[in-house]
Amino acid sequence: MNVQWYDAEAGPLVRPYAMTGGRTKPGPHGVRFDLIALVAVEPGGADAATESLLGPEHRSLLGLCRAETQSVAELAADADLPVGVVRVLLGDLLEAGHVRVSRPVPAAQLPDERILREVIEGLRAL
Repeated sequence: MNVQWYDAEAGPLVRPYAMTGGRTKPGPHGVRFDLIALVAVEPGGADAATESLLGPEHRSLLGLCRAETQSVAELAADADLPVGVVRVLLGDLLEAGHVRVSRPVPAAQLPDERILREVIEGLRAL
């Protein structure tokens, strides 16, 4: 019996673990990339010779970041790769000094509950 796992229109199929070398975490330092973290190419980061040594997925991410600063979520969507794979690949690029990552600003602390109640009461009074 001949079992076909995907149809001809799907094109070549590369498993995510093949792109990351079986790794599931970005870099040895365990850096965690938030979906809204912004990624930009480091000025003077990768020259043509160095970039030619990178895998096609790494080069694709660099190309997307070179055009404009993008979030991790945008990179995953534009590269058509799973977010987990993009995080691992970005960890490689960050470790090699090809990109820089701006961490999202921590969420502001919520106002005191008393203030919120006063605002609600004020709105009801209108």
